[in-house]
Amino acid sequence: MPADSLSTAAPPSLAEARATLERVWGHAGFRGLQAEVVAEVLAGRDVMAVLPTGGGKSVCYQIPAMLRPGLGLVVSPLIALMTDQVEALKQQGVAAARLDSGVSLDDRSEIWRAARAGELDLLYVSPEGLAQPHLIDRLHDLPLSLIAIDEAHCVSQWGHDFRPDYRSLGRLAELFPGVPRIAVTATADARTREDIVRSLRLGEARIVVDSFARPNLQLAAVRKENASRAKTDAAVIDLVRQRRGKSGVVYCGSRDGCERVAHALRDAGTNAIAYHAGMEARDRDRRLERFLAEDGAVMVATIAFGMGVDKADVRFVIHADPPGSLEAYWQEIGRAGRDGDPAEGITLYGPSDIAWTLRRLEGSPMAGEVKAVQVRKARQLFAMLDGAVCRPQAVRRYFGETGAEPCGVCDICQDPPALFDATVQAQKALAAVQRLGERFGRGRVVDHLLGKTKDAQPWETALSTWGVGADTALHTWRDVIDHLMFEGLLVEDPNEGKPLVMLGDPEAVRAVYRGERAIEVRRQPARAGASRERTRTGRNAALESMDADVRARFETLRAWRRDRAAEQRVPPYVIFQDKTLLEIALAEPGDLDHLARIPGVGQTKLDRYGAGVLQALSQHAA
Repeated sequence: MPADSLSTAAPPSLAEARATLERVWGHAGFRGLQAEVVAEVLAGRDVMAVLPTGGGKSVCYQIPAMLRPGLGLVVSPLIALMTDQVEALKQQGVAAARLDSGVSLDDRSEIWRAARAGELDLLYVSPEGLAQPHLIDRLHDLPLSLIAIDEAHCVSQWGHDFRPDYRSLGRLAELFPGVPRIAVTATADARTREDIVRSLRLGEARIVVDSFARPNLQLAAVRKENASRAKTDAAVIDLVRQRRGKSGVVYCGSRDGCERVAHALRDAGTNAIAYHAGMEARDRDRRLERFLAEDGAVMVATIAFGMGVDKADVRFVIHADPPGSLEAYWQEIGRAGRDGDPAEGITLYGPSDIAWTLRRLEGSPMAGEVKAVQVRKARQLFAMLDGAVCRPQAVRRYFGETGAEPCGVCDICQDPPALFDATVQAQKALAAVQRLGERFGRGRVVDHLLGKTKDAQPWETALSTWGVGADTALHTWRDVIDHLMFEGLLVEDPNEGKPLVMLGDPEAVRAVYRGERAIEVRRQPARAGASRERTRTGRNAALESMDADVRARFETLRAWRRDRAAEQRVPPYVIFQDKTLLEIALAEPGDLDHLARIPGVGQTKLDRYGAGVLQALSQHAA
């Protein structure tokens, strides 16, 4: 039904939106650019919003859907994500529902009845479900307040999580003319944003791009010593052991890797849960429920586990295998620290990883132009991981933030790596690969440079590059070769499991030969498993240094919350986040009025849980 058939009354005001935010979510004001986005949608205008993970993207369409007349339609890519958001909304007293394959026929009938009766504020559907004609027909019979497209980067073939079903969402502009549409995402560079706007037919939309800064995240990258799975697994186990008792996510590049690492972590005493697309859907759902409900759980997953995670207290994300682009990296790292408290993102990487990434891209069915862009994105990621620029600064500049400053807390800022000018060594290595006819692996190339090839033939010893690097140490040559791989100056041909080193981008290689491009390499790469103590700030630090009474109240509240969550079969954090429980433990409210003033306690939760919270505090005091 066109929007002009709805009430012609003045649109809801931003003041009403702020009042709703405080009443339902318990927050006194909007963060960042939320208010700008909300104002556009309230006025009935299209908008595309790129807001950081944890920056409250969903509120930007949830509040307008509650205030504007009609039903808010939300298109979301994952059942887990829809379920999580709907359950959280219900806890806050918002009338929300979802339609997916897990909803029974009786429940579907009740959802449509509530929608027709005007009793529903938000309805979540998948893009695949929206492709069904009968669903469109039913929606045509309802007044729509807005259409929200969540995780909008899935629309773009230039993005890191392209989904063909999302490409058809542009037709919503014709199917529901006049209904304001909002597209939201946390990760989209300029080219991806342009593709989203074009594909969704949002040509007149206001585009709002907030800073990609996540100041509570401390980022680090650790060069793998070798390609051994056992070494990588041991490094991951050591990193998780150092964070014992904290909730985290470990990303692996394969299903087998997930199972192997999860098993090793369990053997080491960690509550580790494997999760990947090869499991039955019900099994995955059960494992997700465990991760969301259990304190200190560590999910070991492939990228099948990502957007559906809304657990606020994830304290670390470890990439045992790096992702394929900076967009994917930022999306996955962004699972940590959504509550705003300190969190860590640690990535293990090595030459074999970029070789695997490039082989996977080469074997993909995507168009040549798209494949070339994805190869460039992969190299940009590895250049950042192996570089010497502040990591958040490098990512923010990638997304177009020209004024981004060093973060001061990542591994590069805290311990700047020692670099050396390796331009001459790079020239020698490139020349050696060329003279050898691009017919050997990296070990043989290094032996050639050192003049130590076993049983070298006369044709090889006669080359001008034979022994030209004898004055450079073996480990330094390995580092130089690795760096040239990351930079795309050298590439590896798989050669049926026996990789051959070949020259990369011809123009870039010529620039190095001519001395027009300088090459800087770390003098000593970080060792896997090394750890740095971060400067702790925020509520985690407060808890660790708090007196015993506050800690005891906090644990009492967590136990109370765990029981309520088990009764309702929902994740504990949808009742109250740890951050809110800690505020309550610190304030020790003696009545409902005092409790209502604590951030994160909205009116619905006060009505539903206020007496229970006060009783739990009272019993603890007794």
